[in-house]
Order: sequence, then C-alpha cells, then structure tokens
Amino acid sequence: MRIPPTRTPVLLGTQLLFNVGFYAVVPFLALVLTRDFGLTALAVGLVLGIRTFAQQGLFLVGGVLADRFGARRVILLGCAMRVAGFATLAAALLAPTPALPLFVVGTVLTGLGGALFSPGLNVLIADAEARRPDAGGRSRASLFAWLSVTGELGAVIGPLVGAALLGSGFVVVALSGAALFTAIGLFLRVALPPGPGRRTARTRGGAWRSLRDRRFVGFSVVHTADLLAYNQLYLALPLHLARTTDAAAATALMFASVSVLTLALQLPLSRWAGRVGAAVALRTGYALSATGFGVLAVGATAATGDAAVVSAVFVSAGLIAAGHMLANPTALALVPRFAAALPTGSFFGLLATCGGVAVLGGNLVSGALSTWPAVPAAAAAFLALPLVVAAVATPRLAARVASPPRSAQAPFEGAVRD
Repeated sequence: MRIPPTRTPVLLGTQLLFNVGFYAVVPFLALVLTRDFGLTALAVGLVLGIRTFAQQGLFLVGGVLADRFGARRVILLGCAMRVAGFATLAAALLAPTPALPLFVVGTVLTGLGGALFSPGLNVLIADAEARRPDAGGRSRASLFAWLSVTGELGAVIGPLVGAALLGSGFVVVALSGAALFTAIGLFLRVALPPGPGRRTARTRGGAWRSLRDRRFVGFSVVHTADLLAYNQLYLALPLHLARTTDAAAATALMFASVSVLTLALQLPLSRWAGRVGAAVALRTGYALSATGFGVLAVGATAATGDAAVVSAVFVSAGLIAAGHMLANPTALALVPRFAAALPTGSFFGLLATCGGVAVLGGNLVSGALSTWPAVPAAAAAFLALPLVVAAVATPRLAARVASPPRSAQAPFEGAVRD
C-alpha cells in the first residue's frame, strides 16, 4: 500500500522549531557552567566539545539507524532524546547541590538527540527534492537552501526566547525547551506517516555502504573544509574581535549581520548555483570562504585600531557566510546522487560526521595558532589552505556524479511532496 506523502512545509517548519528549541537553551550552557558550577574556561570548552561531538560525531550512526528503521522513527527518537536531555539539565540544577555529572549527561543527551533527528530530516528533504515537479528549465532554490533559511530563522528566534525566559532561571529555560520538543514530537507522530517497517539497507548494499564508497568518502573529507571554515564564526573571528574595546557588542553585531545575510542571500545564491551547476557553485563557495580568511590574515597583520579590526572581521564573516551558503546546500543536494538507488541516511551521516571530526581537530589547531604572536596570520592561513584544496578537488568529484533519472529514485519512508 502506498504511503501517504508528507508535505514539505511540515519538514521546513520542523527545522524552524528544532532550532528555536535548540538555540533557546544551548547558548546559555556556558553561562550556567561558569556561574552555577564555577568551571574554568578550559573545562567549559571541554564539556561543550563533548556535547558537539555527541551530535556531529554520531551523525553517521543516526543516518544508519534512519536507513535501518526509517526516518520517522529516528526523528521521533531524537525528539525524545532531546526532551530527556533538557529535563536532565533542569534536574541537575534542582538537586540540593548542583550536580555537575548530571548536567554533563544532559548536555550529551541533547547532542545525541540532534545526531538522531537531523539525518532523518535530511533523508526526507532529499526525497522531497527528488519528487518536486520539473521547473521547466527555470533555476530555483533547492529545498536544502530553504532548510538553511528556516534553520537560520530559528537560530535568530531561539536565543531571544531563551534570554526572555532566563530571568526566571535556567531551569525554566531548560524545561520550556523540553516542553517544546515534546510538542514537536507529538505533532510529528501525527504529521509524518508511519513507514512500512524496516528499511532495505541490508539487502541493497549494507547499512554502512557509504564507508565503502571511496569517491563519497573523499568528497566528505574534502568538504570538511567548508564546515571547519563556517565554525570559525564561533572561534577565530570572536578571538579577533576580543582585541577590541567593546568585544561583546561587536561579536553580537557580527552574528546578527551573518543572520541577515543568510536570510537575504541564501535563496538567490541557491538559484544561481542551480544555473551554473554543482562544480562551479562548490568552487566559488570554497573560494569565497578562502578569500574571507585572506582578509582576516591581512587584518591580523596590518589592522590597527578597533575600527580596522572590526571592519576586517565583518568582511571576513560575510565572505565565509556567503561561501557556506553556496557550498553546503550544494553538497547536501549531491548526496542522493552519490547514493544512487541506495538509502541516503548513512551518506548524510558520514558527511556530517567527517565535518564534526574536522571541526574538533581543526579548532584545536586554530585556537593554538591564534595565540602565536610571532605570526598573527598563522591561524587564518591554516584555515584557508583546506579551502584551496577543496576548490581544486571537490568540483572534480562533483562533476563525475551523474544525476539519476527521477524514476530511479528509491522511495523513502514518509515520501514528501510540495
């Protein structure tokens, strides 16, 4: 019996709500760890690094589970995991004495939730993209670009919600996040049609097929340059702004400007990428980000005075954001082409997991180089190098991936339509 499709707005709205709930809580973890538990900056970085790795590092596992048991089940399990994580964060502060081990468990559970539902959502978005009616030769933004826009909108709204609730205490913030994810899970249980049961990954190449596709492994490894570069909006660029007098205000304004750029440019850039093709879009995206770090290197060595430093960082952030807007949705849209007739969950998972590992290791190197006074531009040069390599190598890989005919697309659980 044919599975009734899920409408695309449900999936895009889900991404919006996921990010509202996430960014209402997680940005305030560092504040709680320092204020309530008295941790040092190094210890806070370690706890948050563990949380990030629990999410990014385990995306491959989440993707394999989506292939094995269906995207709907894994998405719902991810919602339940995040509810448990936020509730555990609240419980750690409600104890007679704040319980740090319990709080760390809560942060890990929040990461595991993302590792489960994000690959499942990507699987359904990929299927929605495959089922969209032909555009008749017109270029249009991919659904992954729309996913980026709705996610960014949630990332803007979430901290505002969290900040408004923080006056009542972080426990209220965490429990509100748990309540939101409970509501999301209940809604998706109704909105996402149940699948036929287990997926066919075992009989069609194995659950870990992505790891045996050397071309896709190479693509995933090289594309980590984009994910590492974009993550520097949270590390390298704020470190440069820390040299200025009003670093906090400058950093907040930088993030606001990146959000505005994303909301304004993501769809037009995605339409342009559709016109010029994946190889050109990827090369241009990587080159823009590399140029951004070039600007940052010049600013690190030549800029004197707060205005010059802030200007260099803002130009760098804009170029890195634009590069990411071109490269990341294009890479995600290529995943089903690499997978061909195979389930795509493990492919999406591998792409994200490689990025998570690269960010974890790359941030350590970037952070160490940023404190090297002898060569102020060392960190920027280190971050630009992988992007140059990616600009050369990845488009060649992308150009060799033939787009399968629509009739060859394997139907996924909870098929999607516009």
